Amino acid sequence: MKKSSTILSIFLTLALFSCKQEKPAVSREIQQYTIEQFFQNKEIGGGTFSADESKLLVHSNESGIFNLYEISISDGTQRQVTNSTTESIFSIDYVPGSGQILYSADKGGNEIDHIYLIGEDGTAKDLTPAEQEKAAFYGWSLDKKTMFYISNKRDPQFFDLYKMNTSDWQPQMAYQNDEGYDIAGISWDETQLALQKSITTSENRLYLYDRASKGMKEISDPEAPGSYGASGFSKDGQNLFYITDAGREFAYLVQYNLASGERKTVFETNWDVMYSYVSENEKYRVVAINEDGRNSLKVLDNASGKEVAFPDIPDGDVLSVSISNSEQWMRLTVGTSKAPANIYVYNFGSKELKKLTEVLNPEINPDDLVTAEVVRFKSFDGQDIPAIFYKPLSASPDAKVPALVWVHGGPGGQSRTGYNALIQYLVNHGYAILAVNNRGSSGYGKSFYKMDDRNHGDKDLKDCVWGKKYLQTLDYIDGEKIGILGGSYGGYMTMAAMAFQPDEFKIGVNLFGVTNWLRTLKSIPPYWESFRQALYAELGDPYSADSTRLYNISPLFHADKIKNPIMVLQGANDPRVLQVESDEIVEAVKKNNVPVEYVIFPDEGHGFVKKENEIKGDKAILAFLDKYLKASDLKD
Repeated sequence: MKKSSTILSIFLTLALFSCKQEKPAVSREIQQYTIEQFFQNKEIGGGTFSADESKLLVHSNESGIFNLYEISISDGTQRQVTNSTTESIFSIDYVPGSGQILYSADKGGNEIDHIYLIGEDGTAKDLTPAEQEKAAFYGWSLDKKTMFYISNKRDPQFFDLYKMNTSDWQPQMAYQNDEGYDIAGISWDETQLALQKSITTSENRLYLYDRASKGMKEISDPEAPGSYGASGFSKDGQNLFYITDAGREFAYLVQYNLASGERKTVFETNWDVMYSYVSENEKYRVVAINEDGRNSLKVLDNASGKEVAFPDIPDGDVLSVSISNSEQWMRLTVGTSKAPANIYVYNFGSKELKKLTEVLNPEINPDDLVTAEVVRFKSFDGQDIPAIFYKPLSASPDAKVPALVWVHGGPGGQSRTGYNALIQYLVNHGYAILAVNNRGSSGYGKSFYKMDDRNHGDKDLKDCVWGKKYLQTLDYIDGEKIGILGGSYGGYMTMAAMAFQPDEFKIGVNLFGVTNWLRTLKSIPPYWESFRQALYAELGDPYSADSTRLYNISPLFHADKIKNPIMVLQGANDPRVLQVESDEIVEAVKKNNVPVEYVIFPDEGHGFVKKENEIKGDKAILAFLDKYLKASDLKD
């Protein structure tokens, strides 16, 4: 990557300045909160209804790691169901017609998830006990007496479909997957499967498999390549629904008639449809839309197609919903950028909306936190780059603040406007954050998504550099104190910035980021086999001539160019980015006599889920930033 000339830099800076929207600088004093106070907030997920629809099953990290809780719909009281102190537990569902519960857990973040059953007596049983078996719940049969799930216990590379009768919980194979398909749907009469085959990260094929004849029929259109994802069968067995971007820029919902092959667009807008499903008796259809970094969620009357109105929730985005089997109740998970998501319930009959949880620590005044703002800036080639911006409330031209370019994971991820504890913690302590959705990010159309294919560490990195230049146009930002931070693929981008653009960012914080693409692409987990070739198609095949380019974009082999302080955080059990990646980059940079700080968590994987570890890591990040960015006088 080449540095732009001074003249070009001045021109682009002026262009960035001219296209941004000017707003009056307003600043005020705020209370600063400790990381411990931020992690006294609770995170809640799940929310399935019990058989009598009197309570919800959720998982929450109130205890320090995720455990199961039941929430009473009548009064919001909670009962803790599990008391794990070592492994996080995530809710799946109630077993229909009983008080039994299913949940999922791995060990230390190794991603080898098992399915567990809590019986009527409260004891837990591992239903998928093979040591290296990775399993995932897939749904219930029409009569609710059989559980479907996928498992790779037969072959670590591929996931077969199994079923278990709830009377004896004995596994029976329903489909042996020898060709590396992804199982995407089961018809309600159990005769047909929807199967997907990855071609690239932006293209796949969709098939219909007849279990009796073993015949395979392609549903995707070979003449209109794109992304195809099954979205459920109708209960009358007449239709398959799927989401595709074939022939268009954004994904839309299609109904496919199994008998005639007729296709009909059910829902389309100028943003991606993320997912869609119908309620138990098909009265309602839920459609989720990725609208410029925010969730837009619609509930439609399935017969008329008209939108069902329910009360607005001030300053909240509806992130997900679940409709009870009686279709009387809807659970809503509602989030903001200022607080983790809360759980609400809505009664379709009475039109009553009830808030069941309060996750924000009462010691924190939400007025001291920052609402995310969607912004756009021009990159080096004039491409519009979307980003999520967080401006400290204390920032002004007379009180300039340091800033960070934040890079999401992926490749192909997206920064969104939802709550992030680390972001709010850093902004509360005086750091502006620009979460860049560089080219290659999802949510902005398939053309934008494919812009970084076989170009990683180049144009996507330049987008981050031009994000820094955008920050420098803001009169309340200290343009000499801008760093870069990211996790996973964002961690790679951080290290790439420090190695390939060493004069741009004053510091880098790398959370479990790739530093050696040759190793990472050769050591992906076996259960990614069905996706391996698609990943190689986007990033490069390490066993081919692509290895030269992969070497050239790997920060480890260019670590001698890193001259500014870095911090690295890593989980020892990470199956995606191995600890050796971080070990080696840390040792390599130390040889440059550059300040390096390294934090390893022995009981975490690809991302940190235990509160004590998140507190330790986030506190260390702020201390690092305060020392090497905010208070520094580093010179180029």
